[in-house]
Amino acid sequence: MDNLILSSIDGCSIFSLAILDLELVNFVRDIRDPEHPYSLEQLSVLSEESITVDEKLGRILITFTPTIQHCSMATVIGLCLRVKLKDCFPPHFKVDIKVSPGSHANEESVNKQLNDKERVAAAMENPNLRQLVDECLYSSEL
Repeated sequence: MDNLILSSIDGCSIFSLAILDLELVNFVRDIRDPEHPYSLEQLSVLSEESITVDEKLGRILITFTPTIQHCSMATVIGLCLRVKLKDCFPPHFKVDIKVSPGSHANEESVNKQLNDKERVAAAMENPNLRQLVDECLYSSEL
């Protein structure tokens, strides 16, 4: 089945259910790391292997590997991914964002924060955090 772009909202293409993992990687690869002047891909925080799409179940799993075990910006990285993807898929798709197993000292806590809708919404209401996320998403310094 061919991929079809159904529409575009603020530069975010909404794809048919035939989206490929690679296209999703291409969509998020340029997110800048909050602490470094490099993209998540350049720092090997994200790769093609870290994104899986299950079209039948309507699930997307993104795992990322923070640069260090005690990375204080792991939740910010996850928020950046969630914000970038939030309007890109039909509402029945479930997007799970997690740190790679064993890659963070507070893995369970980070994963819980990143996949709790209320915590994500509260975090994005914080103007300083929102500004940091926006800088990571829309920075042209890469």
